[in-house]
Amino acid sequence: MSEIKKLTDLLLKFRDERDWKQFHNSKDLALAISIEASELNELFLWKSNEDVDKEKLKEELADVFSFALLLAEKHNLDVSSIIENKVKLNGQKYTVEKSKGTAKKYEN
Repeated sequence: MSEIKKLTDLLLKFRDERDWKQFHNSKDLALAISIEASELNELFLWKSNEDVDKEKLKEELADVFSFALLLAEKHNLDVSSIIENKVKLNGQKYTVEKSKGTAKKYEN
């Protein structure tokens, strides 16, 4: 069993024990990801680039990942597969020759 599957099963068990599935529709899971990502961003607000409370960082990242895994599970998406596919697409869009060492966006 993959680590992602184990984590998803752990989240589903936690959710189901509390009868929260009824609240986990796609819209609300997507909103929860956005809200938790905003809380993650807030950890860096008005601070230097790497000045962050590591424990709070772990908590907020866990929230983002958790809701993302639940949304993927709801739509029967294989997380490993969709990430691998996205990296492949990004590799085609941002070739090493055109993008190495620069954050500049460009159109192919």
